[in-house]
Amino acid sequence: MTEQQPHCMVIGVGAGTGLACAKRFAEGGYRVSMVARNPERLKGFAAAVEGSVAYPADIADQDGFRETLRRMVADNGVPQVVIYNAALATFAPYTELDPADLERNFRVNTAGLLIAAQELAPAMAERGDGAIVVTGNTGALRGVPDFVGFSPTKASQRILAECLARELGPQGVHVAYVVIDALIDMPFARRRRGDMPDDFFAKPEDIAGEVFHTAHQPRSTRSFLVELRPFGENW
Repeated sequence: MTEQQPHCMVIGVGAGTGLACAKRFAEGGYRVSMVARNPERLKGFAAAVEGSVAYPADIADQDGFRETLRRMVADNGVPQVVIYNAALATFAPYTELDPADLERNFRVNTAGLLIAAQELAPAMAERGDGAIVVTGNTGALRGVPDFVGFSPTKASQRILAECLARELGPQGVHVAYVVIDALIDMPFARRRRGDMPDDFFAKPEDIAGEVFHTAHQPRSTRSFLVELRPFGENW
């Protein structure tokens, strides 16, 4: 990595928002390093983003995740931008939810963000700038039936991000939480709601554009809570 090429970490890369963010930041002049659990899928994602580097890791393995983050910094430098997009979800009635699934989801969605902050934010704060952008969804704001294994972990993730924003903001590090109130335009969403028009879905590329914008807000006008939804979404 050259001094002229800043480093962006995308933690939690899938075929939707994560990959779109990796592409957008690479197009914006960043060297991108990417984390995902499946090595083969991650290899394919890295091939789609020129100059990116793949780091397979299971975020639920906390010691292994810490070691991966340290290796990413050693290889590419302290990041200018961190995008925390990792998520695990379980959907079931509360009477049927296995508490172990809730704990696993919390481990990735919330504790993983804490570990990323612990490993990365001190050096960013010492430098005096940078951004940590966390992607969330409607579950971070309200609970609905069958989301009991997911929404509590996203709500706690949002509160953790706010704690970090209030502590790190005065040190120059911008922390933002992006609520995506939409079905993201991915094959599984199309299969689920194939009856809906094209503009019902949020486009990953458009989400990535807003994440890029949020990460580059000027110091005088920074957002914490950013909400994104298609224009026709009923909210």
